[in-house]
Parts: sequence; structure tokens; C-alpha cells
Amino acid sequence: MTALLRKSDEGTEEAEPLVDRIAAVARRELTPIALEIDEGTIYPDQALRHLGDIGAWSAHADLRDTINGISVIGETCGSTAFMAWCQNTLVWYILNSDNAALKAKYLSATASGRTLGGTGLSNPMKSFFGIEKLKLKGKRVDGGYVVRGALPWVSNLGPDHLFGTIFEAEETGEKVMFIADCVDENLSLTPCKPFLAMDGTGTYAVQFRDVFIPDDQVLAAPAMPFVKKIRAGFILMQMGMGLGLIRDCVAIMDSVKPSLAHVNRFLPQQPEDFAGLLAKMEAETMMLAATPYETSNDYWRAVVDLRLRAGDAAVAAAHAAMLHCGARGYLKSHRAQRRLREAYFVAIVTPATKQLRKMLADNAREQQGDHAH
Repeated sequence: MTALLRKSDEGTEEAEPLVDRIAAVARRELTPIALEIDEGTIYPDQALRHLGDIGAWSAHADLRDTINGISVIGETCGSTAFMAWCQNTLVWYILNSDNAALKAKYLSATASGRTLGGTGLSNPMKSFFGIEKLKLKGKRVDGGYVVRGALPWVSNLGPDHLFGTIFEAEETGEKVMFIADCVDENLSLTPCKPFLAMDGTGTYAVQFRDVFIPDDQVLAAPAMPFVKKIRAGFILMQMGMGLGLIRDCVAIMDSVKPSLAHVNRFLPQQPEDFAGLLAKMEAETMMLAATPYETSNDYWRAVVDLRLRAGDAAVAAAHAAMLHCGARGYLKSHRAQRRLREAYFVAIVTPATKQLRKMLADNAREQQGDHAH
């Protein structure tokens, strides 16, 4: 696990785990502004860069470190945990690309947080499972591609940010995954309408008007084998959002015990129930994240199933936290109601609960078909 040396009280050097450094930055920099991030008055780019300075976006040698980092951010702020997932996913794409020129151009800047960005895979992920049509089209030109189309939601963006997404080549139908740069004058960002929660996540609709994508911005062509390689990591890193949120919901329920335990004991779900569920999910996540490149169907099903349960558990834990808090949780200033709104996001962000269920059903049908032959 990644660590930095620090002096102990006795003067000897000891390692401070990366997760502790991330937690310290999150508590110090995000706690005071979590409400404003939620309401959309602050996009916390400064905190994201500081997290990059301490190594939060460069821990992909062991995906367990990355997930733990996202989860301790998620204990404080669900919005920033989502942006942490966006940033880590962007680095994950670049790290896994075979394009040496692309890595030289982008890896150091994104892994250090000097350059921030996100992932525009919501529409492509839905298209692969027959839910939507692919929205970007591209054609081959000298030295690269020209891309046009629009993506309705891409997060953790700004005028100098990057994101990874996929277009379909008009001539061949081949899918190509690439890095888009928001600096391009033919690429425009339009702010989305206000959300229920998490408004400060730099989420925009993105329009491509004949944007030139040079070959050193192509992550993979064809894209599909690459997507298969990165998909488990993509989904497992989302577990950080759910685990951090559930952990804070347990803390919220525990915090009202001194004054409300005498009546809260009649509620059907107790903090101890969620603490047990959380421990089980964390263990499963760490086990699966140890081998993110595994190719077996059983492994892939286990990843999808875990992610499905995390969305359900996040909503259940936040719902229970609201009931345990009672009227005080209903105040706009109380984080219990923010947690409930953030929990719905864990359940609907791509791949959403309904898509995960469809993926499991499609997979079961495919396996039955294979056995039938």
C-alpha cells in the first residue's frame, strides 16, 4: 500500500498510509464546503489538485488503494467522491492504453492532478447493452479523426479539462475510444439544469462540432477489447462512493444514540446491521479489486452483482439514517438529508441499478445459450 514517511513522536520515521493522508485533506478542505459543493456554488478544483499532490490519483498499481481513497473522500462529501472516481477513471484509461504517445502526453499530468478531468462513458456503456444509441460519430482523416455529436452528461469538467469517451467510425462502424480536450474551440460545454444533489460536480452537456482528434489522443482502436480490459476497474472504483457514504450513514445513526436510542431501538434497521453489511461489502470489494484484469465470466458477474448491492445498500443506509435522526435530519443544514440525495445518485449513476440488473439477466441468458450449444 502506498505510504509517505513522517516523523513519529520518538523521532523515528514511520509510514503514513495514503488513505490517511487523503482522509486528512478531505476533512480539512471538504468538510467546510460540502454544503456549497452539493448546492453547486463551489466546484472544488483546488481540493482535487491538493489530493493529486499527495498521490490520490496515482495509486492504480493497487486498485484497492484507489478505492479506499475514494471511500474516505465519500465519508465527507459524496460529490467529491464522484469527482474522485471521474479523475481516477480518466487515469485508469490512460494507464491501460497501449498508445505510448498518449501516455507521454497525459499520464503524468492527470495522475498528479495538474490536469483534471472525467469520463464520458455513460452513453457508450448504455449503448453496449442496448439501452441507447452511440451519440458520437467520427471519420478518419490524415493524422487522426474528426468527431461530431453530443453527450448529455459528462462530469468533472471545466475549460481546461480532459475526458475519455467513444465514437463510432462512420465508414466501418468500428468503435474508437479517445481523449477529448475541453480546450478545443470546436468542443462546447453547456451547464446542465440544476440537480437534486451534487450540483458542484462540473457536469456539462458536451457538443462536438467536427473536433479533430489526433492519433496521440486515441486510447484504443478498436475500443471493445479495451473496454473489456478496463470495465471491472471502472465499476469497482465506484464502490468507493457507496462504501464511504454507508460508513458515514452508520456514523450519523451512532451520533444520535445518546439522545434517541430509547425510541430508535424500535426502528427495524440499526447501525449495527449496516456496519456488518459494510464490512462484508468492503471485504468483497478488496478481494475483487486485487485482480481487476481477470477475464472469467464468474468474476465479471461478481463485480456487477456487488455494484448492484452497493446502490441498494447506500439508499437503505441513508433512508435509515434519516429515520434515526428524525426532525433534525430534515433540516437543510443536516447532512442526513444530503446523504439520502447522494445515495440516489449511487443507485442511478451509470451503470444504474436497472442497467446492472439487465446486465446480469443478459449475461445469464448468454451463458445458458453457450451451455445449450
